[in-house]
Amino acid sequence: MTSLTDLRQAVDVVIGVDTHVNTHTAAVVDTHTGGVLAELTVPTTPTGYARLVELADEHSALRAWAIEGTGGHGAGLARVLADRDEVVVELDRPQRAARRNGAKSDPLDAARAAREALTRTRLGTPRTGGDRQALSVLLAARRSAVEASGDAQRQVFSLVIAAPEKIRDKFRGQKIPQMLTTAAALRVHSTWDVETRTTVTVLRSLARRARALTAESDEHTTTILALVRAWRADLLDLPGVGPITAAVVLCAWSHPGRVHSEAAFAMLAGTAPIPANSGQVTSRYRLNRYGDRQLNRALHTIALSRTRYHQPTRDYVARRTSEGKTPREIKRCLKRYIARDLYRRLENSPTTT
Repeated sequence: MTSLTDLRQAVDVVIGVDTHVNTHTAAVVDTHTGGVLAELTVPTTPTGYARLVELADEHSALRAWAIEGTGGHGAGLARVLADRDEVVVELDRPQRAARRNGAKSDPLDAARAAREALTRTRLGTPRTGGDRQALSVLLAARRSAVEASGDAQRQVFSLVIAAPEKIRDKFRGQKIPQMLTTAAALRVHSTWDVETRTTVTVLRSLARRARALTAESDEHTTTILALVRAWRADLLDLPGVGPITAAVVLCAWSHPGRVHSEAAFAMLAGTAPIPANSGQVTSRYRLNRYGDRQLNRALHTIALSRTRYHQPTRDYVARRTSEGKTPREIKRCLKRYIARDLYRRLENSPTTT
């Protein structure tokens, strides 16, 4: 289906679905006239999903589904349709200004989703479940643990700076890891004043929280590494690619054929330069701030690692520097090349499951 340029070549109706937490609204749109044949709102339950399939069965077996948020609110429906081998087109959430034009309702958004799918020249499919979804869940949990641990560590540092002298003196000359060890072992003395007792209690609590969260993130990293090795161990052989960056790349890519070209993958990663030409200026480009920012960050991490430790990359940086390129421009070029290399490897290398 991803090779088609027009849904009207293959199906008679498109069922657009506007997804929400508790309800989904569907609109059956005729592919030839664009007219709405039926509408239905159902709860986000197995019974509700079955009613949507029954609605589709009433119209045509030659059909496709256009669903907003297949990785979020629409994930349950997308899984049911995938089990039935239905054709599903993935749509992004619409921008407010583009969709409303003075009118807003769930049926209108569902019909708009179906009509948008009809106008697309490239049809995106939902990301797969299985290993990809497992990696996505683990990455989200690890990211949350790392951020929360960092917050707790910074709070420990700030409290130590402002702590009473008898407490602050215990931490002099220590770095953050040593501070956490010291703070986690603090004991409260009944003879201390309320400020000192409270400060020690909070320091100990924060330090133990930070260490527990760090241990949690390490466990997630170990599991992520095992999944990446089982799925695409070849990525870990690339310079600068570790288990976390490999997992982010795999989650964004998902499966062969989902991203139709290496240029599209670069656009997804936010590494494709955006032309900013005007008048006689024909070589100006603007920084791309769109796309999957986690994927962009992963490519940035790979570029930094290669710049430090990969000799061919160091030679490239030296050559482009001699040509007058700035460090920022060179990093953008590197990220674009890395995106191309990763895409070609992902699409052409054999996968294991």
